[in-house]
Amino acid sequence: QVQLVESGGGLVQAGGSLRLSCAASGSRVTLDAMGWFRQSPGKQRELVAVISAEDATNYADSVKGRFTISRDNGKNMVNLQMHSLKPEDTAVYYCHGRFRAADFWGQGTQVTVSS
Repeated sequence: QVQLVESGGGLVQAGGSLRLSCAASGSRVTLDAMGWFRQSPGKQRELVAVISAEDATNYADSVKGRFTISRDNGKNMVNLQMHSLKPEDTAVYYCHGRFRAADFWGQGTQVTVSS
C-alpha cells in the first residue's frame, strides 16, 4: 500500500510563492504518475498538475506559467512550485499517485492566499 504525505502548505499574500512537496512510502514501485489536485469549499476537486514517470507534464490552464511540477523518481517524491499566487488559488491541495489502475491520495494541505 502506498502512503502519500504532503508538506509545505500555509498562508501567503497574493503575488507570493509556496512550494508543496509530497513523499510516497510503503512501496518500492515507481508510480506511473504523480500530481496535485485541489479543492475549495463548494467546488469539485480539480487537477492542478500531473507528471509522468517519464517527466511528461500537464497543467490546468489556470496555473500555466505560474506553477511548476517536478518529481524525483528515485525518492518517489513530487513537488509543486507555485509563484504569483492569487486568492483564487486558495484550496486544500492533495497529492495524487497512480500505479497501474490504483489511485492513492494524500491527506491534503491547506494553501491560503490573502488579497
